[in-house]
Amino acid sequence: MYGQQNLSNIMELQVLISKKGTKVVTATNLHQVLQLPEHHYGTTVRKWLNDVYEFRDGIRKPLRMQDFAHRKTNDNPVLKDYYLSVELAKLITLNSKSKVKQKYAKWLFSLEDKVENAELLTKEQVLAVLELSRAMGLVSCQEASERQHLKTYEERNEGNSSYWWKHRAEVLGYSIDKVKGKMKQLGKSIHGKSQRQMLMQIDKYEMIRAGVVDLFMGMGKSERYARNLGDLAKIFANELGVEIFDDRDTLSAFGPQVNPDLVQEVKQMDTGGYLSVWQ
Repeated sequence: MYGQQNLSNIMELQVLISKKGTKVVTATNLHQVLQLPEHHYGTTVRKWLNDVYEFRDGIRKPLRMQDFAHRKTNDNPVLKDYYLSVELAKLITLNSKSKVKQKYAKWLFSLEDKVENAELLTKEQVLAVLELSRAMGLVSCQEASERQHLKTYEERNEGNSSYWWKHRAEVLGYSIDKVKGKMKQLGKSIHGKSQRQMLMQIDKYEMIRAGVVDLFMGMGKSERYARNLGDLAKIFANELGVEIFDDRDTLSAFGPQVNPDLVQEVKQMDTGGYLSVWQ
């Protein structure tokens, strides 16, 4: 999964890079360089993965497959190891009782800035977001992205979707109660209306933003990254005057002109075409 490539070194701490360019450190390596007691490794790492930290996207526990992932190793099958995101590694380091934590925290912080810079979009990605802003005008694409987001959420939470709507509200930055409140402020009826129908009356391009955020969350991207792309798509949609069209029970021939290949990619979560620029 991750190649043994050193992005940089500080003492023995290594940063590994995946084929997708994701930068991580391993729990065993971090525990070692922080000079923490070896016989406390298991207990310490469990605490790392279950503690609460102030991530950029909010105060929460680390999320599997977003902030950390299990690392298979043949060296010691009894010893559990994990890949940790650079951000999580920095937060763990700052929260540790290590006497050398300041040095490693500073280095991880500087590395994190490099990771942030790497999130700048390429020309191909900008053009793809532009096309997505049009495709997400179709309600079928919005629904497909929301379903994929839910699927990814369930996979990360061992099939449990009890807090799905709360999670999605936190990602989008508003709840259905807030949407209802806005409707009442505008003197509009909320009776029998879904969140999508209410947004159509309040801020129709928010539907496109939500669709894009759902899409990238479904692809396993971070909340911050998904929101950034959603914000960009909303700006594009507004500038282009994208039409919102409910194509679920209507022949596509009567709908707006959108890229049919991209629409199919979104509906099938096929990342081999236009969406491949994020692989």
